[in-house]
Amino acid sequence: MSKRTRFAVRLEPVRLSWLATALVVAGVTVAVMAAPAGAKVTGANGRIAFARADPASTEGDTFTFTANPDGGNPQPLFPGHHSGSPRWSPDGSEVAVISDAGLPCCTVASVIINPDTGGFRVLPMLDPDALFTACWVWSADGARLACESFGQTDQSLNGIYTIRSSDGGGLTRVTSNPGGDDIPIDYSPNGEQIVFARRGANGCDTKSALFVVNVGGSGVRRITPWGFCDDDGSWSPNGTEIAFEHRGSLFVVHPDGTDLAKIPLPIGSRSSAGDFSWSPDGKKIVFLLITPTSPPSGGPAVSSQNGIATANADGSGVQQVTNSPTFDHEADWGSHPITP
Repeated sequence: MSKRTRFAVRLEPVRLSWLATALVVAGVTVAVMAAPAGAKVTGANGRIAFARADPASTEGDTFTFTANPDGGNPQPLFPGHHSGSPRWSPDGSEVAVISDAGLPCCTVASVIINPDTGGFRVLPMLDPDALFTACWVWSADGARLACESFGQTDQSLNGIYTIRSSDGGGLTRVTSNPGGDDIPIDYSPNGEQIVFARRGANGCDTKSALFVVNVGGSGVRRITPWGFCDDDGSWSPNGTEIAFEHRGSLFVVHPDGTDLAKIPLPIGSRSSAGDFSWSPDGKKIVFLLITPTSPPSGGPAVSSQNGIATANADGSGVQQVTNSPTFDHEADWGSHPITP
């Protein structure tokens, strides 16, 4: 889904809403957030960052956490503040999130957090009255963040922009989609391209697809068939594949759009997967796993198991990492050292 829905963007005031799309799995209607994944971290497989739905929220707000790959030692990342879309910096030392961060009503900002010290810096929107910018996708060198952006009154401003991760300055336009929605998904490991989801004024429809663009804005190229409207995914650390979710299944495709293939997860026909991210070493994946827990006995299932899972890159060896009574999603695997 688009953050247009999640942030109530367009001409209305911006407001966080982290859980907004309904995914129907074998008769179970489950609220699922499709958020884009950030630039790939290289190195050893370390901590996983993820968003967890706030049980007290009526609007689907979330808090962010980190945990070891086996689910051990979960820790709140930004205590006291609703936040979502956590993405590790390329060196694994910081996490970018979108948060209200104690800001005035109905505004959000990009926040960079040190998970070891709890220190953080807020990167407020440069011109929130004219341009809404939600920035969380790290460039390969960590110097910039890519943003989903909307003109608050002038829809010709819609597109992808980037800012400096140090101070939020240096706003630079990358794509243009007047009246539509371009959603950054990930940078290529060499930092030269961005994969993004493009949608029209009607949102997710048959004219939605994934595209690749050079960071300077040239060379826009469609890489999936029309109708693939996921805004979540991950560029493999070796640069050869782009991964994403489509209708509850995980897919990979080459950056030139060739060899589209489904990853054969052994999760059963009634389960669904999403929020796909590679591990730093490229040998494993982390993803959202939704499994109905009530058998279909003449009617729809009424409950489900929702959480983060890992698997080998070929889909084998699925392991559950978390199982929240609310909802865990938006996982991103970093190289930050595992903690006891």
